[in-house]
Amino acid sequence: MSDYMDRSLGLGYATGSLILVCILLAIFSFWYFSERSLNVNNITTRKVELIYWIAILFSNTLGTALGDFLADSSGLGFVGGAVLIGSLLGIILLLTYFTNISRVFLFWLAFVLTRPFGATFGDLLTKSHAKGGLDLGTMGSSLVLVTILIALIIYTTLNASKMKQTPELNAS
Repeated sequence: MSDYMDRSLGLGYATGSLILVCILLAIFSFWYFSERSLNVNNITTRKVELIYWIAILFSNTLGTALGDFLADSSGLGFVGGAVLIGSLLGIILLLTYFTNISRVFLFWLAFVLTRPFGATFGDLLTKSHAKGGLDLGTMGSSLVLVTILIALIIYTTLNASKMKQTPELNAS
């Protein structure tokens, strides 16, 4: 859908992204005003589930358009796009732990940003040097991603073990 808007209709990445932001905001507005929540943990009716999946569709489409815009049109390239979006995700993580900003709002921001991050980071790993990538190929990029995944699983497992061993931390 993103490529159709951006390339086939000739709207370009920036315009396509702006249209998708507006559509996603309209979906969220409808969802919020009809249910008084955007929390994905409160999906209990078919109506809310349908709205949720429509939001997922358009947020992923927005993520694709935004990733293409950052990598191709903004001048940032794959490295700059991945660093920018990775930094924004890091800021969202900090905001989650150190502020009272709505977790639902931060969730949806992070959710939208994971798609362009994955796309730009994946392109960075796989695209040729001439196109601004690392040219690791399918096997090399898969090895990098599996290594990152294993490291995160180990970190999460160790962190969960620490939380179980110190119950007073769980009470706060």
